[in-house]
Amino acid sequence: MFSFPKNLYTDVRIEEVFEGKISYLNGSIEENKVRNYTGAFIRIYDGEKWYYCSTSDVDNIQKEIEQLSLMAKPSEKIYDNEIVKKLQVNEGEYLVFQKDSIRNINKEEKENILKDLFPVVTSKKEVKMWKAQYLETLKIKSFYSSKGSNVKHDYQSVAVALSFSLADGEKTFDGNFQKASNFFKDIVNEKENLEKRLDESIYFMKSATEISPGEYTVVLSPLAAGVFAHESFGHKSEADFMVGDETMKREWAIGTKVGSEILSIIDSGNIMGSGYVPYDDEGTKASKTYLIEKGILKGRLHSGYTAASLEEAVTGNARAMNFEYEPIVRMTTTYIEPGKYSKEELISEVQEGLLIETINHGSGMSTFTLAPSLAYKIKDGKISDPVKISVITGTVFDTLNNIDGLSNELEILAFATGGCGKMEQWPLNVGFGGPYVRVKNMNVQ
Repeated sequence: MFSFPKNLYTDVRIEEVFEGKISYLNGSIEENKVRNYTGAFIRIYDGEKWYYCSTSDVDNIQKEIEQLSLMAKPSEKIYDNEIVKKLQVNEGEYLVFQKDSIRNINKEEKENILKDLFPVVTSKKEVKMWKAQYLETLKIKSFYSSKGSNVKHDYQSVAVALSFSLADGEKTFDGNFQKASNFFKDIVNEKENLEKRLDESIYFMKSATEISPGEYTVVLSPLAAGVFAHESFGHKSEADFMVGDETMKREWAIGTKVGSEILSIIDSGNIMGSGYVPYDDEGTKASKTYLIEKGILKGRLHSGYTAASLEEAVTGNARAMNFEYEPIVRMTTTYIEPGKYSKEELISEVQEGLLIETINHGSGMSTFTLAPSLAYKIKDGKISDPVKISVITGTVFDTLNNIDGLSNELEILAFATGGCGKMEQWPLNVGFGGPYVRVKNMNVQ
């Protein structure tokens, strides 16, 4: 398709994007828009430096390649370069959303998905302000390289999302509800689930008491466990943090015991959801990567550059937020493998502890912070009263080793609002999840 310059590595990533958004504030329309655009990111590597540019003028990609090549120094041994050798050659067309494309859904159906939820919200006198959104994205990516890659694949996301502010006298609570999927049919008929979330939030606002700070046994829901896995260890597994840092290389050497023997954490781009990435932005095929397996550090996430630097295999985790950015090491869908307990058995063994159902946000590297939204006391093995928690904090190493129970059901969650941030690239779509996870001695404030 393109004429690639001799003695230089070159790749081209083209993105065809369809986006839509419908937004209401307190029942009044804010926006209803559809956007189509195409863009490309072009890279050239001469064995010493990368040269790259992005363009929305896709008819002139060849011209951009030629101009970039003028800045590089051709090398007859470019394909013997360790980074270039790591870059895979893949071919094929993998378009899985064409039959169920959101382009095939008419505008009225999309509007009605939101409008059907309005009576649920307006029936609750405690709701003082609310915003409802319908969000959709369809991307078709084509990747070509001078090594011979020629891959086309697609990604689709569709969601309904509501945020709301509650008040009852001086008591207030801000919450949200969303359902996201790769397919439109999965987000219809969410009235019952929305009402359940609203009723739970209203009860929490009226009944929750302040937590007494201290160390608790904490049971994390699949959502909270997923955020924990993403923030506490997922970012530690992104190998670009390790390149050039000899201390980190020693502390996090493959084969090191880093967690409880029942703990396994995986990252995979093959799982449907918001983290579905069958090929990364260097053309590498997605793989199932064990970051921790039975408590032992098993692997990490790589681009071609980091894989060459650490002499490990590429994993399909070189990702860019869109065609304007270069690929860097990012997670896809990160989750904790399930264990042997039922949820009820896991909780029944806790005499005094906490259940964390939802999370406002999280952050972390060597230490982590989780800010819960809905949380409950556990008393004598049963879920008890709602409780307000500001933050849960801990060191990654201690917390991973304090995991002593996992439920036997895995839940993978998809999201359409927010996303993962790294450097200037935010928000990037990712997925996460897990079972219910029980952790001893968590610091709760």
